[in-house]
Amino acid sequence: MTNLINRAKELLENGTVKVVIGYEAGPTGLARPAFITDPAKAGKLIYDDRCVQNLAVYLTKAEVKNLGKMAIVSTLPVMRSIMMLISEHQVMGDNIVVLGISTEKELLDIADIGVMKGYIEKCDLRNPEKDRETLAMLNALTPAERFAWWQKEMEKCIKCYACRQACPMCYCIRCTVEVNQPQWIPVQANPHGSTEWHILRAMHLAGRCISCGECGRACPVGIPCHLLTMQLADQVNNYFHVHAGTSDNMTSVLSTYEPNDKESFII
Repeated sequence: MTNLINRAKELLENGTVKVVIGYEAGPTGLARPAFITDPAKAGKLIYDDRCVQNLAVYLTKAEVKNLGKMAIVSTLPVMRSIMMLISEHQVMGDNIVVLGISTEKELLDIADIGVMKGYIEKCDLRNPEKDRETLAMLNALTPAERFAWWQKEMEKCIKCYACRQACPMCYCIRCTVEVNQPQWIPVQANPHGSTEWHILRAMHLAGRCISCGECGRACPVGIPCHLLTMQLADQVNNYFHVHAGTSDNMTSVLSTYEPNDKESFII
């Protein structure tokens, strides 16, 4: 993308940003994250169908933030992640330049957060189509059948926490699973401990998941754990008419009470 490369080079040359977070081709041809600080190396940047990682996960990393003002190659999921991170006071909007990428793989002119918000509002914010189909299949099962399906998946979990590490919204310096006094979540990679972990993570992401699917892609054993958070994203929208990442002033769905909230879930 010539326009992307030229824009990144310009931002670095004039000192607007100190680092550009984007994608480059790795030694095997796969796309990997790139952190460009030298304008002469901006030509390494790529954007094509190989570029699927949610780069927003790096915005909260101290070693990246310490470089200075950042520009980031941003697809819709990345933009929504940025909105959530600003809302949760993890990053400052003034410290980020968004190099927006449209669904047609064209560079967008995102002048500020307001422009980005307007673009997001015009987009389809539903879960990806292939995931909607799988969720429909799961929701058609009985609760017992659905539980059995997930238990079979959880048997594969090795508790590596790759799902957590890939998620922009899992930014806690110390996670609950690493607390051993008291031990909240079993350390063992067994169906019981693994199920507890994935339920805990899904609930922590309720109202915050932007449906990028990065956690499922990162899983080394192929557990579609992203379906759990996407299911809750659907539920949050059904009950509260909220899509995560649509504003830089989002409120916490699970800790905000509104008198007109639906109560059909209370038995």
